[in-house]
Amino acid sequence: MSNKYQVPRGTQDIMGDDISLWQKAEGIIREQCARYGYQEIRTPVFEHTEVFKFQNDSSDMVTKEMYTFLDSGERSLTLRPEGTKGVIRAFVEHKLYGNPAELPAKLFYLGPMFRYERPQKGRYRQFHQFGVEAIGAKSPLLDAECIALGYDIAKAMGIKKVKILINTLGDDESRDAYRNALKEHFRPYLGELCGDCQRRFELNPLRILDCKVDRDHPSFASAPAISDYLNEPSKKYFEEVLAALDDLGIPYQIDSRLVRGLDYYSNTVFEAIPEDATGQQAAVFAGGQYDGLVEHFGGGSLPGVGFGMGIERMIDLAVEEGGIKSDSRSTDVYVISMGDVGSYALKATETLRKEGFRVDTDYQGRSLKAQFKASDRLRAKAIVIIGEDEYSNRLAVVKNTATKEQVTVSIDELTNTVKGFIG
Repeated sequence: MSNKYQVPRGTQDIMGDDISLWQKAEGIIREQCARYGYQEIRTPVFEHTEVFKFQNDSSDMVTKEMYTFLDSGERSLTLRPEGTKGVIRAFVEHKLYGNPAELPAKLFYLGPMFRYERPQKGRYRQFHQFGVEAIGAKSPLLDAECIALGYDIAKAMGIKKVKILINTLGDDESRDAYRNALKEHFRPYLGELCGDCQRRFELNPLRILDCKVDRDHPSFASAPAISDYLNEPSKKYFEEVLAALDDLGIPYQIDSRLVRGLDYYSNTVFEAIPEDATGQQAAVFAGGQYDGLVEHFGGGSLPGVGFGMGIERMIDLAVEEGGIKSDSRSTDVYVISMGDVGSYALKATETLRKEGFRVDTDYQGRSLKAQFKASDRLRAKAIVIIGEDEYSNRLAVVKNTATKEQVTVSIDELTNTVKGFIG
């Protein structure tokens, strides 16, 4: 087959047994978001490029990974590489900040994102992301609650041992002081660092600490820590976040090198990882607090906090730990037909479906043996057998596949008999 008739590199077809895993994961996400008071928002898959590309943004996502194109009107559009900026754009455009009494606006999104990067396990060029944004209030308690929501989702998915890596970037004053300290520290080593680090040195030296290429360079081990440059308000804010996490019983570890991969974060930043995680793709979910995004889109000086979670990564972890299992091919009842029974078998099938059972049947006149094999593949809990004698006398044979019990009943008793067999 020609490559042009195969999925593009870094994408995948999701089908078969995997679909039920995705449906379960999405169901857990929606249930937990409802408990926390988050409402779903669905933004376009593509936006004007300016929504994502800020001036002097040093993130790899913006500088290297975006899918950007011109439409027939010569407008620059970009497939969304992440969810936060589209949500903030919608928040401002629809003036969701209009009633202060309704803030924070608590929103969640779920859908495909697009980044041009090297495909690897758990990372695709079209991937799916769930995320939450609480916009319009700044509180250590809101930061902690946001982390708690992600933590509860991971637990509900059966991911048993998760810990939070957490840090603070401080307020504007603290970050400015820390940026200056980092520039002074890395300046003598700049010629030894990669091109990305050299570019980040000018745009956002905090991002140097996020470099995967130079992480073992001696200068990283001796780099100053943000904790030495925090002013008193920033220290107090972070201490209150940690105290709230302690009260909630959520395990965490302070990581002074954690800066996150996007430039708009301030104060609290965090990643959730499995306790035994190794490698670069360890994060279960990650995010932080931000102060300038709403203002950038013209909505005034309103803060926010949120996180993103890769659905592919989350499902892989949940399956590895046995938290969710596929049941897409299981069915309640399989209706077997033998001989010329007309639409009688289909009518029995439809009758059971209308009572809420998952039911399948044969449409191709296959042999009895083939139909029994089909019921086995679908893991049917009960089998209904209809032959010409049953058709003539308005009967049906019902068999419990677990106990092997088998009874012949009138068609009017079919539903109650199946209920008695499988509940």
